[in-house]
Amino acid sequence: MASVTIRGIDLQCDVSGNGPDLLWGHGLTSSRAREDVFGLLDWNRMRAVARVVRYDARGHGESDSTPDPDTYHWRELALDQLALADALGIDRYIAAGASMGCATALHAAVIAPTRITGLLLAIPPTAWASRAAQQSGYEVSAQLVDAGDLDTLVAGAAVAPPADPFVGIPAWKEGFAEMVRSTDPVRLARIFRGAAVADLPEASAIATLRVPTLVLAWTGDPGHPMSTAERLVELMPHAELVIASTFDELLTWTATATAFLCSL
Repeated sequence: MASVTIRGIDLQCDVSGNGPDLLWGHGLTSSRAREDVFGLLDWNRMRAVARVVRYDARGHGESDSTPDPDTYHWRELALDQLALADALGIDRYIAAGASMGCATALHAAVIAPTRITGLLLAIPPTAWASRAAQQSGYEVSAQLVDAGDLDTLVAGAAVAPPADPFVGIPAWKEGFAEMVRSTDPVRLARIFRGAAVADLPEASAIATLRVPTLVLAWTGDPGHPMSTAERLVELMPHAELVIASTFDELLTWTATATAFLCSL
């Protein structure tokens, strides 16, 4: 593990593996530690085909927190990622991530297209027309945290239907409850408010991207709707979509991702 100072904050990161450089961004409220428990990919297998950089995003895990919600906009997180690549001596890399990390990767590709050799995008979040309702929900979540009403926040997540691959698997929601109760409430409210101002790049900007892209999506999740994944594949001429509707299909994602990396 290394602490890297970029843009006035310290990010905690791990670098390991062999192959082309891949920078992975986790999802909102997640971290390297949470992904080690609830991750979508097998990192040992990923490290066999890529030099993987995993890091705790601004305000998450062991990295520094900042008070201004605008500093958590996904565009700003992309600037953090590009600065981290600079600090590690990485010129060109595969931008990758889940949910918020997926959005970070897309913004990085739009900001610095010549530096991105490929995109590995897992569970794209709400975007554009579908984003407003999600943004409002994040502001409500921040207000609940401010008020110390964690029970209501946890209860709301508990009654929401799970994504299709997690039907009948309670561990995913239990992990969210544990995160809410163990995270510093000041930090947690900040990242919720940051998500409330964030969105993907404009569709016209995404349409300019020409790098090989793998989109991994699941069904049954309004927070990560199939409509976003399908629209991304429509916009990018070299994008492929792989869908999981069962847990067994989800377990194939590592093999799909490693094959994609080997093809670059």
